[in-house]
Amino acid sequence: MRGDTEKSAASAGDHRAAVRRVLLITLGLNLLVMGLKAGIGWWTGSLSLLADALHSVTDSANNVLGLFTNRLSSPAPDREHPYGHQKYEAIGALGIAAFLGFACFTIVETTIHRLITPAESVQITATELWLLLIVLGVNIGVAFYERRVGKRIGSPILLADAQHTMGDVWVTISVLSGLVGIWIWNIQWLDLVLAFPVALLVLWSGWSVLRSNLPWLVDEMAIAPEAIYVVVMQVPGVVNCHHIASRGLLGRQVFIEMHLVVEAHDVATAHRITEEVEAKLAERYSPVRVSIHVEPMDYQSNQLTYE
Repeated sequence: MRGDTEKSAASAGDHRAAVRRVLLITLGLNLLVMGLKAGIGWWTGSLSLLADALHSVTDSANNVLGLFTNRLSSPAPDREHPYGHQKYEAIGALGIAAFLGFACFTIVETTIHRLITPAESVQITATELWLLLIVLGVNIGVAFYERRVGKRIGSPILLADAQHTMGDVWVTISVLSGLVGIWIWNIQWLDLVLAFPVALLVLWSGWSVLRSNLPWLVDEMAIAPEAIYVVVMQVPGVVNCHHIASRGLLGRQVFIEMHLVVEAHDVATAHRITEEVEAKLAERYSPVRVSIHVEPMDYQSNQLTYE
């Protein structure tokens, strides 16, 4: 006999409308930021600022990618996707990491080219520096806004994009510092020197996004089987629990499977015990879907694995 419980989209939380609204707002702001950086970079001849503008291009592309995957990431299961569609958001986050890797390569390539083939000196004014300060303020506001909403609704695409935008904030701070040095002391080499830290920051942002989303895609263990065992054994009527497996992400969606030995002489009693086990696990790890294989009372096993 197998007892199954499925937390529906209402339980898991379908926050796609909220995610879509945030992405649309940040897309507009990122396009504004990208335009200002590219315009000032082209006008002043600053390579580091043009590289920063390229980073901002990926911000906008990430928003578009997020909007696309958001349309596909319904938590509700269907015939073709019985476990829901939430991995689409993780795939979108990996797309962000790929964009960041491309941006890093482009920045390094352009900087090396500028070192080999010197160009005209960078010319910067106080007005352009003030515009960049406004750009910095917009970036910081976008990052905190996305992070706050992403944490509230548990959206990996918003959290990944906030991480990316925070990387853009540090990039802009570095570039702005170099341009201030050029404006005050006319230290032209600062522009090229700072282009390399920009590339490293972009690369680090990509790695952080990749690292945070791989566990979901490769079905890494979500909860230690020993921890699940302790929770399940608190339910009256449970004799043993083994062959425990879990996957997913805590706080977003977790899937748990197990074999359960119960002290029951009829189906109704066994069913009641499994219902209590499912409720106990939902209380601790919600949202969660639990699949239980019930075994007879005389079956004994101390096996505790995640195989």
